[in-house]
Amino acid sequence: MDKMGIFTLIVGLVLCAIGGLAIWFFLPEVIVAVKGLIGIVVVLAGIMLAIFGILIMND
Repeated sequence: MDKMGIFTLIVGLVLCAIGGLAIWFFLPEVIVAVKGLIGIVVVLAGIMLAIFGILIMND
């Protein structure tokens, strides 16, 4: 491995550790954010299915 690959690996592992600590410290907010993201995904899936249904009906 070259020096840049090793440096990138080390920085990536450090960022994963910092992110894990941030999730641990802010767990209630993370849970709220995940619930909100699930809601957004469900709304977007519904919109896509509605558009797909309209396109199928027009054929």
